[in-house]
Amino acid sequence: MLRHRRSATAAVLALGVAAVVLGVAAPASAHVSVNPKEATQGGYGRFAFRVPNESDEASTTKVEVVLPENAPVGSVSTMPVPGWTVAVEKRKVDPPVQVHGSEVAEAVSKITWTATGDAAVKPGQFQEFPVSMGPLPEVDTMVFKTLQTYSDGNVVRWIEEPSAAGAEEPEKPAPVLTLTGAAPSAGASAPAAAAADDDDDSDGGAGTAFGVAGLVAGLAGLALGGLAFARTRREPAARS
Repeated sequence: MLRHRRSATAAVLALGVAAVVLGVAAPASAHVSVNPKEATQGGYGRFAFRVPNESDEASTTKVEVVLPENAPVGSVSTMPVPGWTVAVEKRKVDPPVQVHGSEVAEAVSKITWTATGDAAVKPGQFQEFPVSMGPLPEVDTMVFKTLQTYSDGNVVRWIEEPSAAGAEEPEKPAPVLTLTGAAPSAGASAPAAAAADDDDDSDGGAGTAFGVAGLVAGLAGLALGGLAFARTRREPAARS
């Protein structure tokens, strides 16, 4: 009887461990994302919008990416994707965007990729849509609201803003690009270094002046001591 209880207990533990392992290993729902996820403000970069197919039956036939209105980008170009056509929409921006020292009054507002023939993203597959953008705006994040259309007419709206720190992730998050400030150039520290050198030179000059003054004072003291010694030698001779 005891042996049967031990066997039953071991079986329950094994099932529990298996459940935990399977729970951890279960893949999370795939989201549309932008890669890389980080870049530098003011710079240029190549980014890819990665679109996985989450349907078991339908294929992804169209992807629409909306660029944020509060962070216009002056230069946006797309890379050809075999089997997909691309349409770029623009909008007026005020104030204009600076690109290579020139003002640009228009910025890309939306990019739409549409599959042709048999190029649609099938179940179990994903597709990347590369773009080049810059100069990147001086903001902390760029949120790219995205619509994913399937062959059965279903449209998944990846448009939810990122959650606050510690909050639960939204169900349909939009792709987010995090932007960091540019590192200060090496030339920026040159004036400080020059000032430090000037301070060192002035300190060295002051030290030299004090050293010369000390040497003169020492020589003067030595001369006075010699005169006093000579006087003491003459006085006994005069008395005798």
